[in-house]
Amino acid sequence: MAKITYIEHNGKEHVVDVANGLTVMEGARDNNIPGIEADCGGACACSTCHVYVDAAWVEKLPAKDEMEADMLDFAWNPDADRSRLTCQIKVSDALDGLVVHMPEKQI
Repeated sequence: MAKITYIEHNGKEHVVDVANGLTVMEGARDNNIPGIEADCGGACACSTCHVYVDAAWVEKLPAKDEMEADMLDFAWNPDADRSRLTCQIKVSDALDGLVVHMPEKQI
């Protein structure tokens, strides 16, 4: 289990425990975290679970695959280094303490 901090665009923090094997998106959905819409349900077919990974965590996450990188082109105001789709980040003990920041909006 990992403790993940989701920070809304307005600065409000939500710290939740997310079970290993779930995705960061599923952790947000299951805990009613606003700002992650996840319209496609985690199929990497939209960009509505887009977040900015805290700079301290960028290098600790597995690299984006080509499909995720392509979908991020449709995200609102993507950042080449920090933008990720939360449906593509699997939770493990190694992610304990992960911090993600929600964009102003999802498109």
